[in-house]
Amino acid sequence: MAKNIYQTKIEDFYSKNKRMPTYREMMDIFSFKSKNAVFKIVNKLIDEGLVAKDHLGRLIPSQSFGEIPMLGFVTAGLPATVEEELADSVNLDDLLVKNKASTYMLEVDGDSMIDAHIEKGDMVLVEKTNTAKDMQIVIAEVDGEFTMKYFRKEGNKVWLQPANKKYNNIYPEHSLNINAVVKAVIRKY
Repeated sequence: MAKNIYQTKIEDFYSKNKRMPTYREMMDIFSFKSKNAVFKIVNKLIDEGLVAKDHLGRLIPSQSFGEIPMLGFVTAGLPATVEEELADSVNLDDLLVKNKASTYMLEVDGDSMIDAHIEKGDMVLVEKTNTAKDMQIVIAEVDGEFTMKYFRKEGNKVWLQPANKKYNNIYPEHSLNINAVVKAVIRKY
């Protein structure tokens, strides 16, 4: 289902303010002169499952709120014809965030992970954990300092491996603690 203009305006407000608009604010957003007109629009959005109300009657995002349309595939090889069709929609939180309470973002500073396609200025979405599997990209505290590298483990031996030939592996002298595992990389163009 295509987004209507009211849903888009509410999502824009939510994105900027990190909260849902009040009925008064929606009057301004929609350029309406009455709260009754807003009430009718809100009820229509609720009926369509685009927004919901909490136990106090306040407007809250629904499960499908903020979804981005998935329009199909794009060829990354030889050019091909593609017909755009709404295949589905994707909620980025559902796709990328499994445990919201343990998830946070960090901005990358440095070039030790460029061969893993992680560059200075990129954002990494990480999930807090104190364990990692071999070859997972982690945020780790090694000998009291934090870094992002591949976690490596062979038997009882653990170390951190960069993804740039200019850097050496990091072998802990005293301690190596995993703080988080990288779940996604976000780059703006």
